[in-house]
Amino acid sequence: MSNFRRSQNQSNPNKLNAILSTLIFILILNVTIQIWLLYAALNNALENHKEILIPAFIASLVLFLIGASLLYYMPIGNNNSRK
Repeated sequence: MSNFRRSQNQSNPNKLNAILSTLIFILILNVTIQIWLLYAALNNALENHKEILIPAFIASLVLFLIGASLLYYMPIGNNNSRK
């Protein structure tokens, strides 16, 4: 996996843009689902339906871990000064 980061950072601009666009889209989708889970959990908590709180928290935690792990794949960018 160490070769992946090196080759990803030295790639051409089109590949870099595609990777960044995909990762940003997935992260925005991830945050949107987390906001929806928070909204659903708060509405159910206000109505004293406690059975949804723990599954919503677990799902939000899993989505957070997925988003944090996706940050590993973010490219640093083209660094032409090393050539």
